[in-house]
Amino acid sequence: MLSNMALAGGLAWASGIRLYATLFIAGLLGRLGYVDLPSGLVVLSHNWVLIASGVLMLGEFLADKIPVFDSVWDSFQTFIRIPVGTLLAWGVFKHSPMDEQIAAALLGGAVVTGTHLAKSGGRALINTSPEPISNWTASAGEDVSLFGILYLMWQHPLVLLIALVLFMVLLCWLLPKIARGLRMIVQRVRSMGTWLFRETGATR
Repeated sequence: MLSNMALAGGLAWASGIRLYATLFIAGLLGRLGYVDLPSGLVVLSHNWVLIASGVLMLGEFLADKIPVFDSVWDSFQTFIRIPVGTLLAWGVFKHSPMDEQIAAALLGGAVVTGTHLAKSGGRALINTSPEPISNWTASAGEDVSLFGILYLMWQHPLVLLIALVLFMVLLCWLLPKIARGLRMIVQRVRSMGTWLFRETGATR
């Protein structure tokens, strides 16, 4: 149960950061026999799933390194990361009692949603800076955190669960601040648009 909880939470957590890399790495390790995937996730090790997730992983890696475009990518991925991350958490408990399946799906959905919102909102704030270094640094940090999550998930499940709880507590503090920052940016853009409209009208 501890390992399954760590696997479900870790996959949902990692999916909010790098969905396709999570799918590819988990599937590849399962295919090579380095990890034992639950029966509900064995499909990740199938040929076509590995090919598709591998190609998308490369596209995601490149898209995440391009300032502004990464925010466009994150916006689109909202409709993919959250449901797939939820399905991965559910897949761990696919053959468990129904109450455990529902609990896994609900908790996995909460984890992947919070992680995705923090990532996409944070990157949107970073993109207000004109220099690309901060964007690349944040992207590299996300890459490192992904491998850290996957390592702890399989090697130290208890540590992973403790880290996940601490991360969710941090999210409760962080997300409102990100929301306020994004709201300020929207207000500035609106004010700039209104000023430009007035100046254009005055010139005419």
